[in-house]
Amino acid sequence: MKIGTLGAGTIAQAIARHAIRHGHEVVLSNSRGPDSLAPLVKDLGARATAATPAEAAVADLVVLAVGWPQVPDVAAQLPPLDGTVVIDATNQFDSPPPNAEIADLGDLTGSEYVASLLPGARVVKAFNALFARFIAPDPRHEAGRQVLFLAGDDTDAKNTVMGLASQFGFAPVDLGTLREGGRLTQLGGPLSGLHALKQD
Repeated sequence: MKIGTLGAGTIAQAIARHAIRHGHEVVLSNSRGPDSLAPLVKDLGARATAATPAEAAVADLVVLAVGWPQVPDVAAQLPPLDGTVVIDATNQFDSPPPNAEIADLGDLTGSEYVASLLPGARVVKAFNALFARFIAPDPRHEAGRQVLFLAGDDTDAKNTVMGLASQFGFAPVDLGTLREGGRLTQLGGPLSGLHALKQD
């Protein structure tokens, strides 16, 4: 599979390393241009390349992992994403910790808002409830596998993400739709920041 990342920070890098370790190709992008990613691409190896966000979005699966204020600008740069599976790993921080402010989206969940900016994309909320330092290591532990919560409105898209997460070693848990499941894992939800292991 070819996986594109929109954003190249700690979460995108953690997912990229898992993907490359399991034989996938990764196309990374950020707001500063492909040249700025040359050291990272060299570190990741032959299966990694750098591109613009529009080019990265042409991949088989796309990971959205940018700061919340950048989401609309990134979405506006993308080609049509009809049918593309997009993992939404964002959290709706208007400003980051320690003086965190959560964006007021009214009745919408964060991922419903993201989906509204990406018409045609099949959005799956995942990787947002875990700190990057818990995504990056091997998720298989002596006591079990790191649980990965996910939510989405498209069953096939969720199955794709669950398969990928399982391959990485996570224990994916489907929480339902972007509305119900997304609300559980987004900022302020009861599963946000909950780190759990599934016994095998």
